[in-house]
Amino acid sequence: MRSSILSPFVYLTTLLTFLSGASAIRLIESKSLNSCQSNSSFTASLFDVIFTPDNRTFTFDIVGVSSIQGNVSFGIEVTAYGLSVVKKTFDPCTIEDMTGLCPMATGQIDIKSNIQLEQDIINQIPGIAYGVPDLDATVKIHINATSNPLVSLACVEADLSNGQTVDQKGVGWTTAVIAGLALVASAVTSGLGHSNTAAHVAANALSLFGYFQAQAMFGMTAVSMPPIVQAWTQNFDWTMGIIEVNFMQDIATWYQKSTGGTPDTLFNTLTTTSVRVEKRSVGMQFAKRSVDQTINLLTRAHQLHTRSNNAGTDTVTGTSIVRGIKRVAFRAGIEATNIFLTGLAFFCIFIVFTILFVALFKGFCELAVKMKWMKSDKFQDFRNGWFTVLKGIMFRMVLIGYPQMTVLCLWEFTQVDSPAEVVLAIFFFFGMTGTLAWAAMKVIRLAKRSVEMHKNPAYILYSDPAALNKWGFLYVQFRATAYYFILPTLVYILVKGMFIAFGQGNGTVQAIALLLIEAIALIGASVIRPWMDKSTNTFNISICAINFLNTIFLLVFTEIFNQPGMVTGIMGVIFFVINAAFSLVLLILVLIATIYAFIRKNPDTRYQPMSDDRASFIKSQTALNTELDALGVTARGDTKGGYKHNLDLDDDNDSWSSDSMRHPANMPLPPSTANSGANNYREPPHSPIDPSMPLFPAGTREATSDLLLALTRVDSRANTPCFSKWVYKSSSNDI
Repeated sequence: MRSSILSPFVYLTTLLTFLSGASAIRLIESKSLNSCQSNSSFTASLFDVIFTPDNRTFTFDIVGVSSIQGNVSFGIEVTAYGLSVVKKTFDPCTIEDMTGLCPMATGQIDIKSNIQLEQDIINQIPGIAYGVPDLDATVKIHINATSNPLVSLACVEADLSNGQTVDQKGVGWTTAVIAGLALVASAVTSGLGHSNTAAHVAANALSLFGYFQAQAMFGMTAVSMPPIVQAWTQNFDWTMGIIEVNFMQDIATWYQKSTGGTPDTLFNTLTTTSVRVEKRSVGMQFAKRSVDQTINLLTRAHQLHTRSNNAGTDTVTGTSIVRGIKRVAFRAGIEATNIFLTGLAFFCIFIVFTILFVALFKGFCELAVKMKWMKSDKFQDFRNGWFTVLKGIMFRMVLIGYPQMTVLCLWEFTQVDSPAEVVLAIFFFFGMTGTLAWAAMKVIRLAKRSVEMHKNPAYILYSDPAALNKWGFLYVQFRATAYYFILPTLVYILVKGMFIAFGQGNGTVQAIALLLIEAIALIGASVIRPWMDKSTNTFNISICAINFLNTIFLLVFTEIFNQPGMVTGIMGVIFFVINAAFSLVLLILVLIATIYAFIRKNPDTRYQPMSDDRASFIKSQTALNTELDALGVTARGDTKGGYKHNLDLDDDNDSWSSDSMRHPANMPLPPSTANSGANNYREPPHSPIDPSMPLFPAGTREATSDLLLALTRVDSRANTPCFSKWVYKSSSNDI
């Protein structure tokens, strides 16, 4: 029965071994020990155990302090993924190298020996134990009195490792580089005028980044997770700004001390404190017991005062337990009191480097044009309106960093590391939330005005370059009629961040809340399908589905269903396999789109035109190649190149300047097409060009007037501007 349960997962060993960079030598080892019994009569300051199945040798080197006297027996039990795989009792008096323990005496004990295990015992250990990374296995040793075997004099346990892990720096660097390249590719293609490609690449890159942030958030929950899940989610902590840099930790500690705070010194007390990273609870025979991973133990653990509800002290062993956000900080090598400033610092660094990059690129373009390294029409839109583009990029950076700062700022409210840090948290949280909410409402007002005037929200949103470059980050990834979807997205991020930050005391509550949140997000995305086209909808709905599936795993890890420990361990492996495979697929898709954007002369041909016809509203700001474009610019009163602020975007009230009203996007439609009442009808704007002026040879003025009127004609059936080629050709023939 046992083999039938394990057999499907044995086939995963090869894949997992490859991903984790396995060693050629099969082994299981442990280098730390902690007590699993109150008033334990034995503690260890050195514990080094290695089991090599190829030669059936169990080698151990232990230095400890004992208060036990008399003859004893040792009971060893090895548990893997909640399943007891080895259970053996032996008498040290029968082993040659352990005669020093027969009988045991008080004082320091040095044990250095090896035991040859029988082949039938080794056969009980599943092969997956040697190949799967982040092994979830524990060895427990009971020291019992020979005279009364039912009396346990001491109990110690250690977590076992096979030397492999999925927490690899290469994973973090690879994901970061690909996501960054995609964002750069979208910016470059946008500057070159390939708006369709830029929109697709940017939308997929932002969705990929959001998925990585969701992975990191799962790791920040207070749920006790299997080691492989902890290690996998740790790969994406960089998306939350949790990056360990020594000098930055020194600065954060200094700042906290200088502003009245008291920094944690957990890493400085590892020689006197055992820190346990909480793994999972294993239910066995109607009872539950904790199985915790010991990070470091050199002497008997002393109680560590902890300041938050997501860390505590085990009253049995006196060890410090870290879970949730503090678990993530500890695994990253960052003091818990520094995690807020670390995330904030990297967010600010991200913003500053983006500004410098945009400014340097502007300077390079100007120099390249001046030195004739580059044609003067390259990046002309960017060079003429680079400051407006920079504003839009800054808004996008705020949107990218909003999940990170929401969690960290709200968590800081519960920690109060120092008064100054709380002030920073208030400023950034409410500032970013207010900025994004205001920008979202601005987009909604513009879209509603466009609907009122032109029966199409895309008209104003895409016809004005200033609006598109400043606010487009909020709506270009959605279809025009789903412009409002940015508001549900912001609410989703905010509510999710609140449960992550405020729910650190109860992992079960967090898991249930996240399950409901992700279910609502998946249903909403599947029903509304708000993204720009079918492929983008598929990309994002797939992410929503995986996030929802992950919350189910998270709920199982809380052991709310009282499932066997074996189920929890196997589901941890499945969680890793599913998310690793899905991440790989997303990375490949984004990488292919990025490469196409860089190497193709016209990457827009790879994508189908948008169903909302946004391309017909996006005005070209580059050199005008046709007489029709030139006449259109003249009729609109636009200038060649640069961004003309036709919409009064920065005015909180909805007043519209006279210049703005002269823009075709802001002109009301005639009654026949706009279906407006007589009272609401305003006289159509007059052409800024007087037909009586001798722009064309005499005798053609009537045809010229007809041509200019045709340029602003509106198709009554589609409610969109119609600049038909046959109109131009007909007028040209008349001319």
